[in-house]
Amino acid sequence: MANLTEKAIKASVLKLLNEKPINQITVKDIVEDCGINRNSFYYHFHDLPSLIEEMVLEQAQNLVEEYPSINSLEECLDAAISFAVNNRRAVMHIYNSVSRDVYEQYLWRVCEHTVTNYIDHALGDYRISDFDREVIINFYKCACFGQILDWQRGGMKSDVRKQFVRMCELKKGIVEEVISRCAEIEKEEKKGQ
Repeated sequence: MANLTEKAIKASVLKLLNEKPINQITVKDIVEDCGINRNSFYYHFHDLPSLIEEMVLEQAQNLVEEYPSINSLEECLDAAISFAVNNRRAVMHIYNSVSRDVYEQYLWRVCEHTVTNYIDHALGDYRISDFDREVIINFYKCACFGQILDWQRGGMKSDVRKQFVRMCELKKGIVEEVISRCAEIEKEEKKGQ
């Protein structure tokens, strides 16, 4: 568990990220905002990029813990974008910085976790091969990741939740149909052996 100084530093960084881009934030800005000295900052963090990376990875872990199970595709997207929606400017500043790869790793992990939980929920009593399960998860994980990245590339201006909900309405039952087909194909393959 992070101590109070680390929490204060992270809160200051998030506040500052919501105000200005990473390349305009200095350690001096951070320590002045949270009322500590530079030595305290460097005692806890090597530099600003490593602090950003730790914050992003910590946020991914928090989301994984917050959403231990997912019951719908809409919940998948909600979990994946909740932090971004609540911290649009900070996320855009990270996304448009040299820390973009760290953010994309975070987003990939969150999409993988949420989609895996949803697919495992949707499987219910169906028994499909690990290969088919992996194919389905990978497809929906990539779709979720791509949808969010496209939204961010557009400056996060559109209502991504509304778009995703509509897409889920249009595709309702398809995940279950794919799972059912996998189970049927697998059953037929076993009969043919």
